[in-house]
Amino acid sequence: MQCQTVLPGAECTFWSKQGCIFEGNSCQLVVEACQGCERIVDGSIGQVCSVAPSPKQKWKSGLCNFATHQKVEIASIEAKVNPLKASKKAAAGKKKK
Repeated sequence: MQCQTVLPGAECTFWSKQGCIFEGNSCQLVVEACQGCERIVDGSIGQVCSVAPSPKQKWKSGLCNFATHQKVEIASIEAKVNPLKASKKAAAGKKKK
């Protein structure tokens, strides 16, 4: 259903026939950590997130999973591989078939 209070015309999962069912009956303003995100839109109460009604809760446990302005670095650990052992394991796998 479409929001009619903060983001008129935008699809909202918290909108029902009785109105906004989110706590406080409205989306909340973005927090400082959200600045720079592409999902921020201007609503009737100010800047709000277009996908999360409570940005403060999304940042509570660390990085918001909807954040477009921050990327997570995935560290890969290079394991030393003994080429002799690797070739023996590969050869042993071929014999079983």
